[in-house]
Amino acid sequence: MSSLDSFKSHATLEVGDKSYDYYSLPAAEAEGLGNVSRLPASLKVLLENLLRNEDGVSVTKADIQAIANWVDNKGSVEHEISFRPARVLMQDFTGVPAVVDLAAMRDAMVKLGADPAKINPLNPVDLVIDHSVMIDYFGTADAATKNVEREYERNIERYNFLRWGSSAFNNFRVVPPGTGICHQVNLEYLAQTVWTNVAEGKTIAYPDTVVGTDSHTTMINGLSVLGWGVGGIEAEAAMLGQPIPMLIPEVIGFKVTGKLPEGATATDLVLTITQMLRKKGVVGKFVEYFGNGLLSLTLEDQATIANMAPEYGATCGFFPISQATIDYLTASNREPERVALVEAYAKAQGLWLDPENDPVFTDTLELDLSTVVPSLAGPKRPQDRVLLTEAASEFAKSLAGEFGKGGEASKEVAVAGTDYSINHGDVVIAAITSCTNTSNPSVLIAAGLVARKARALGLMSKPWVKTSLAPGSKVVTDYLDASGLSADLDALGFNLTGYGCTTCIGNSGPLPEAVSAAITEGDLVAASVLSGNRNFEGRVNPDVRANYLASPPLVVAYAIAGSLNVDIAVDALGTGSNGEPVYLKDIWPSNAEIAEIQRAHVTLDKFKSRYSDVFLGDEHWQAIKVSGGQTYDWEGSSTYVANPPYFEGMTMTPEKVTDIVEARVLGIFGDSITTDHISPAGSIKKTSPAGQWLTEHGVEASEFNSYGARRGHHEVMMRGTFANIRIRNKITPEIEGGVTKHFPSGDVMPIYDAAMRYKGEGRPLVIFAGKEYGTGSSRDWAAKGTRLQGVRAVISESFERIHRSNLVGMGVLPLQFKVDGWAKLGLTGEEIVTIRGLENVQPRQELIVELFRPSDGKMARFPVRCRIDTPTELEYYRNGGVMPYVLRNLARVSAD
Repeated sequence: MSSLDSFKSHATLEVGDKSYDYYSLPAAEAEGLGNVSRLPASLKVLLENLLRNEDGVSVTKADIQAIANWVDNKGSVEHEISFRPARVLMQDFTGVPAVVDLAAMRDAMVKLGADPAKINPLNPVDLVIDHSVMIDYFGTADAATKNVEREYERNIERYNFLRWGSSAFNNFRVVPPGTGICHQVNLEYLAQTVWTNVAEGKTIAYPDTVVGTDSHTTMINGLSVLGWGVGGIEAEAAMLGQPIPMLIPEVIGFKVTGKLPEGATATDLVLTITQMLRKKGVVGKFVEYFGNGLLSLTLEDQATIANMAPEYGATCGFFPISQATIDYLTASNREPERVALVEAYAKAQGLWLDPENDPVFTDTLELDLSTVVPSLAGPKRPQDRVLLTEAASEFAKSLAGEFGKGGEASKEVAVAGTDYSINHGDVVIAAITSCTNTSNPSVLIAAGLVARKARALGLMSKPWVKTSLAPGSKVVTDYLDASGLSADLDALGFNLTGYGCTTCIGNSGPLPEAVSAAITEGDLVAASVLSGNRNFEGRVNPDVRANYLASPPLVVAYAIAGSLNVDIAVDALGTGSNGEPVYLKDIWPSNAEIAEIQRAHVTLDKFKSRYSDVFLGDEHWQAIKVSGGQTYDWEGSSTYVANPPYFEGMTMTPEKVTDIVEARVLGIFGDSITTDHISPAGSIKKTSPAGQWLTEHGVEASEFNSYGARRGHHEVMMRGTFANIRIRNKITPEIEGGVTKHFPSGDVMPIYDAAMRYKGEGRPLVIFAGKEYGTGSSRDWAAKGTRLQGVRAVISESFERIHRSNLVGMGVLPLQFKVDGWAKLGLTGEEIVTIRGLENVQPRQELIVELFRPSDGKMARFPVRCRIDTPTELEYYRNGGVMPYVLRNLARVSAD
């Protein structure tokens, strides 16, 4: 509770027979705060957060006034505030290393002579194990059972560790494997829209807010819960009670009018919005939806749109509380008292949707829903929308253009042991997957109806297509079973493969060996169609180069057609059992058909049943024995979990920051280098540095698992940093993949090996990059691996918001070109780089980079902007990162 309350906002709210204390925005406005009622709803949530936490130190009266002033300046004035989320959400890929760090911090506290129990989450933390299931088995009734068994075989070391964490740490809960995707579990169960807490004998009500270690945490903004993805290191700080520093954002208003037409899905809508907002440019900004058109969208539609905020570049895509919120909370079995509180609180605070009175925004754009048409996005980026009517022709252009296969459109390669051949553009993966769409019953039911109609007409999926269904929760299976649609999906090969994030993160599993061999033999541009949110190159499957996002019913349609070369908008999908051609229009369901099944089978009792014992887990989870006390008993032989070296030799007082002198260039990268390129992700190749390390430690190649599953072991992860098979280093432009050239020797080698050689020579390292460096998912290992490889600074034309923050959080200096990028410098990689003045560097200060070329003895100098943006971030940097900063502070408190 606020210890100051400068604007006398503390008030009482009566709801039924209960009384809640809260911090009233109208009361603060009446006390002179001014214009609060005109703020976007998302900023009202931030304002309440400041009013409730005003202490004169981390939150001041000036901070509160700065948000009220936003109505006049619309975010053009930079002002840092401290945001305290109500809770933290994690998935296991990103959550395991965070818990590893907490365990390591406990060990470090012991070494500093302090109390390890001080390392404990102060805010509620939920970790959902959802990223470890892989689709090894598919197309059979027992596929899901076999995949789960294989999941436990691969990940038992990690799961042992998480079971320990769930008992060792307070305020920390683990949702076991096989339950659902973290974002859908958050939507269906964890989130409350309005949170409550008991303090000083009073029940305080305030907006539910969250940060998560997955960029798609933004999905919960569809339920009017303000939240976004952060790096694991930021999440750890939030868990330990540290505020998240942020600049008051610009807010782009997205006005929605009209109603979706017959045949258009929520997926088509979100792909349209993603394209519009990418074109608008909303990186680092809030997006807030408003307008009469919201009244025609379901809560699940809103969640689908909010989920894709990372794809359109925004920090979040927020929806105000409305009747749709109340209906969803009721239907998903939230407590009636909570639902009543949400409505009363929203109306008292001015957070309720009012289509007749628009808030003030930095800027706006508008979409008439009636103009939305069926679409896909691809072949490499989620913002590259392609109309369904143009998908075949656009793929042909991509084949000849970016894939360099002009003249090969009719190329065919026989698949050994079968009676068929495959071609460029053939769909080898059709996956209904990912939180984006499996949280939305309308598109899942539509997929089931497409399968039902196709089955009735005698159509089947093509034999070369790997089909899969990975719902976001067991509620999905319940309503598909109850409606009979599971049987129809099964008939076309879309059997349940597990509950979790699969194809979208590279857990698609291997293709059948014969299909994989044919692709390799013919150097084919094979395709995938998935109902996910990410389709970056090299992400879905190493054999698949063209990846398209689409709605679940279109995924089924393309499984039947079997190829992107088929124009499914006009061409026949196949021949029915009666010998007649069958077209997409013949099997596409009406909106009324979808709505009828949804009303009948997506019911409260299914949510109540599935979430009554959500933390219990299956027999595999319950069989895990918990061992260890306050500190973890690290297993030295483990190749999954290890005590990281971040705190080795750490003292209570940080060493002074030194200049970067005579650094070597580890990599030179172009535009849009994603965290998928930087961070270890996907499969581990036997010949890679990580694969070699695992082999040396007795791990068979068949048991390598994925980088994601091994994120708790720094030896594996630091070897996999910059090891993506599709990354291109301009130092070695003729080679695709994670290699570089060591100077002055000129030896070409994996980036990790070069980094270790430079380390042995005592050389610091820098990286050069183009625009949007670090775009994509929030991957803490993209920053951790960079630091452990010895990189002290990244110099780029621009940074993605989360990755820039993560670099600072690991003590790596982000620098931004002030004028031209690296291309104008004619870099070759031989250059020696010096950056001075770091001991007393200030946020956003201009620095000079010195560039010496040994080949000609010339020196170049150019200005850069230090992208340490806030005073708090500067303290993190001076401490060597956020974890040492927090650890030192907690150790001092413990000592006192």
